[in-house]
Amino acid sequence: MVLRAIEKLFKHEAAGGVALMVSAALALIVANTGLSGGYNAFLDSVLTIKVNGNGLEKPLILWINDGLMAIFFFLIGLELKYEMVEGRLRNPRDVILPGAAAVGGMALPAIVYATINWGNPETISGWAIPAATDIAFALGILALVGSRAPIALKVFLLTLAILDDLGAILVIALFYTAELKVNYLLMALAPLAALIWLHGRRSHRVAPALMLGVVMWVLVLKSGVHATLAGVVTAFLIPIHDKKGGSPLHALEHGLAPYVSFVIVPLFAFANAGVVLDGMSPADLLKPVPMGIALGLILGKQVGVFATTWAIVKLGAARLPEGVTWLQIYGVACLAGIGFTMSLFIGGLSFGDPALMNDVRVGVLTGSIVSAIVGYLVLSRAGSPVRKATAESAADDPAGAA
Repeated sequence: MVLRAIEKLFKHEAAGGVALMVSAALALIVANTGLSGGYNAFLDSVLTIKVNGNGLEKPLILWINDGLMAIFFFLIGLELKYEMVEGRLRNPRDVILPGAAAVGGMALPAIVYATINWGNPETISGWAIPAATDIAFALGILALVGSRAPIALKVFLLTLAILDDLGAILVIALFYTAELKVNYLLMALAPLAALIWLHGRRSHRVAPALMLGVVMWVLVLKSGVHATLAGVVTAFLIPIHDKKGGSPLHALEHGLAPYVSFVIVPLFAFANAGVVLDGMSPADLLKPVPMGIALGLILGKQVGVFATTWAIVKLGAARLPEGVTWLQIYGVACLAGIGFTMSLFIGGLSFGDPALMNDVRVGVLTGSIVSAIVGYLVLSRAGSPVRKATAESAADDPAGAA
């Protein structure tokens, strides 16, 4: 009975979001108690993997952010490929509304942050931090609303969040590349070519592709381009259907998802959400970085997603999903302001200064928490239009309802 209850808990839609919240709460507790010394020593401990003097030597925090998060991006890549080939992103007409909402929901938060930090060369590089949406966290909060949120609304949020992640991947590739070492990038073309060849053969064996992906990850990491992109590229070269009628992509996706949701992402949150509160005051929220991030997530996302959706519908380019109200769209726009994992990740790429990273954590946590609370309250009160219509019919025709 206990094992069955645990299995049911882990399969719940909100489980991934709850795991994130618990990990973030633990990070806050540990970073602000007597355990902080051990916490920092743990993250700063150096792990070295070398052969004949050549290899990688990094603090544990970077192994988590560059290594484990590459697996996270690999899973996102698998999901993106499936959605683009066989899923919700296959039909361009179905992508217009959530796609436009995703673009608006990325652009306006970036503008809000850039406006607040304009003229400050030390902080302006964080403009993309509030542009991201955390899929697991947002869908977890929506799941807590239960049956009051129609399926079409969940599909809209999921598609918006997936496209948002695609936009974040492009932003990282274009704007967060360190000093480029072309020789390593050229060497990375060899495993890439081998991956393309394997993909063309539609091999049912994924181990060779994964090994080539690891080699490409190391070379891309050394090239200066952020190595998580190697995870996305590898994912896109995993075949959906193999020669024997199986699906390597689905097998990998289903196999990895629990580990990413309940190990990798919570570990990332634990390693990156430890805000040091000592000496802080409410006035610290008014500093350019936390204020730019928090307002970008809270106001920028709400206005960007909702206003863009409204404009596209009013222009006749798309229609609202069936059974979805404007109040529910506004609730989803609020949930899109939950940046958390992706925002913390981009924050780590933006700043190396520990003080600025603490400001990033304050802004991301504040903006994400407020967005989650407001989104939940709006959606829990919006109700289901189907239920409302049924209630109204029953009121107009008591005999029929009886």
